[in-house]
Amino acid sequence: MRYFIRLSYRGTNFHGWQYQTNAISIQEVLEKAFTLLLKNEIKVYGAGRTDAGVHAINYIAHINVNEEISDIPRLIFKANNFISKDIVIHNIFEVKNDAHARFSAISRTYEYRFHTYKNPFIKDQSFQTFTKLDFKKMNQAAQVLFDFIDFTSFSKLHTDTKTNNCKIIQANFTERNEQIIFTIEANRFLRNMVRAITGTLIEVGKGKLSIQGFKNVIESKDRSNAGVSVPARGLFLIEIKYPQRIDLK
Repeated sequence: MRYFIRLSYRGTNFHGWQYQTNAISIQEVLEKAFTLLLKNEIKVYGAGRTDAGVHAINYIAHINVNEEISDIPRLIFKANNFISKDIVIHNIFEVKNDAHARFSAISRTYEYRFHTYKNPFIKDQSFQTFTKLDFKKMNQAAQVLFDFIDFTSFSKLHTDTKTNNCKIIQANFTERNEQIIFTIEANRFLRNMVRAITGTLIEVGKGKLSIQGFKNVIESKDRSNAGVSVPARGLFLIEIKYPQRIDLK
């Protein structure tokens, strides 16, 4: 039987989602918890990698079990008391056996958060910009993303992906609670893609790169032409969408 787990985590103290031999990860914490609580070796499969320091408001993982989980609220309660205070499990629900946290997803949405003033209360969840940025121009440049599907220019080098093609569904800057939020949704993302796009759009906002120049960067399919990746601390995975048919309920 297969269950999806909906959770959130503050990534500051973790070296990303994926299990690592020499550093603590969210996947490792969850596997240890569910193995203990369900009294079986449990492997936790995530919706995708998030890098060290990246946060998630709505993350999905799945587990396989031999028997039905009889008391899900109690399992959630016990798991939340066992795991790190930087992770919270919101829900566990049964899905079809062929539903997969990663491969069944039809889109993912990220936010990158900026602030332009010193604020010690959000410094680990937002990127402070010391240079005045033209967010209107950055918004105009972001619309160029819809004209392309090959985002090699924003991909981490030497990855094992078979294609660098992605379909951008949403990309825009908005203001919320004295922060600037860059929201981007796509059917899939390449490693480091959101942070590289954001870093390049900052070059537009600084006036160092024109909108045509931003387009030229994408067309070049060369990572060295794009801007520096922004720090992980401002990046949040906020939503993962799935077909409705995966949920047995």
